[in-house]
Amino acid sequence: MSDVRHVLVLPDRDAAEEVVEALAERFGVEEEPRLVRDALAGEDDAEDAQWLVVLRDEEDRLDPAELDEFAARWEGWREEP
Repeated sequence: MSDVRHVLVLPDRDAAEEVVEALAERFGVEEEPRLVRDALAGEDDAEDAQWLVVLRDEEDRLDPAELDEFAARWEGWREEP
């Protein structure tokens, strides 16, 4: 098994939470992804934060292009490693 991780970047917490819920349905993700707030250095305003959804893909079964297209529905993207 590999330690493959995908990071989806979303514009706000609501979008990130919706993505977490939809991942299981769309991709059959069994392990709940981690949700992480990523603020720019020195930024305290929640409006300036991005939210990251980090999911493990140890079996390398998730297609990066499909994940990127999926995240785009919430105005997000998949971060390239």
